[in-house]
Amino acid sequence: MTRSILISGAGIGGPSLAFWLGQLGYHVTVVEQAAGLRTGGAAAVDFRGEQVALLERMGVLDDIRTQQTGMGDQLVVDGDGRTLTRFPSALFSGEVEIDRGDLSRILYEHSRNDAEYVFGDRITGIGEHENGVDVTFARGGARTFDLVIGADGLHSAVRRLAFGDESSFRTDLGYYVAAFSMPNSFGLDHSGLIHNEPSRYLSISSGRDSDRAMIGFVFAAPPQEYDRRDADAQKRIVTAHFADVGWKAPELLAALRDAEDLYFDSLSQIRLDNWSTGRVALLGDAAWCAGPGGNGTGHAMLGAYTLAGELATADGDHRLAFTRYEQIMRPTVEKSQKFAANAGRFLAPATEWQIRRRNFTYRILSSPVMSGIFTRMSAKSANTGALESYPLPATAVR
Repeated sequence: MTRSILISGAGIGGPSLAFWLGQLGYHVTVVEQAAGLRTGGAAAVDFRGEQVALLERMGVLDDIRTQQTGMGDQLVVDGDGRTLTRFPSALFSGEVEIDRGDLSRILYEHSRNDAEYVFGDRITGIGEHENGVDVTFARGGARTFDLVIGADGLHSAVRRLAFGDESSFRTDLGYYVAAFSMPNSFGLDHSGLIHNEPSRYLSISSGRDSDRAMIGFVFAAPPQEYDRRDADAQKRIVTAHFADVGWKAPELLAALRDAEDLYFDSLSQIRLDNWSTGRVALLGDAAWCAGPGGNGTGHAMLGAYTLAGELATADGDHRLAFTRYEQIMRPTVEKSQKFAANAGRFLAPATEWQIRRRNFTYRILSSPVMSGIFTRMSAKSANTGALESYPLPATAVR
């Protein structure tokens, strides 16, 4: 019977799974390459529809609401700052939105009493045998676990070790995204500004922390060669693609030079025929990265809940649990991947005409007559996965 489980990744999916497994009495270890929780950065994540019900079932909804960004509508502006249209808060912020770092901390706080967290280390080898999985680490000594779960993101090391090279499973969507934070010198208060030029997107927003502004860049580009550990190289790529953009781009690029919390990556999706092999399974972006608009955070947490529930239902039979977990989650993921495949074209339309057409559409959707309908449509788009009932202990349902 499965009792010891190693989870790689202490972002969102990993601590979510650690919470449920800990409640169910499993011996859980979470290993994270970073020296501590990744609480910095400029990314916010949102929840809507059935995803909010999951937060409530997990017992974290109240904590999330106390830390929510409270973002309102975001204005789309031209190069002179004139408003062209607005994106309703329901589009980007859902029913409740929180900075990713704050969410990570809340999930850690709710799971740490029932899990061992090991920071500053990473998995370097996986060797499966009849009775378990032998795991080697970059720093710590080798250990044996019943199961290993890779919740370590788009560039998953567990996936590479167990399934093969990332290039075999990654589909690039033709866009890159960058985000960082800087002092809020823009007078924004729970609001944001967006500016487009063909194939490029710039955003500035400020939510719960009025002293800080979150900056976002999206741009279309062929594959870029760079070291993922070299922030200066990533900054040069962003600067090269926005050097001729007007509006506030020069000011933002100047701030980018000194940014210490830059996130930079391609918009990509992961497509695998199977999310498990033997005693190893994948969760969240490691298994099915969809990209912006693909309910990534909500689905990672739903996947964690489903995987833990299926392990409990199968009485630790990992083969049955992994099969059922994938049967339940795959239709959900495929719907979201299909929707998110257009995220880059929506955020950074390729031509001026496409920008104008998108803006016109959202002028209609954000009108008083349509706003309620739009909110309901946004919630419905998130309800791509069912919240199953599992034999969880009473302490896990608060």
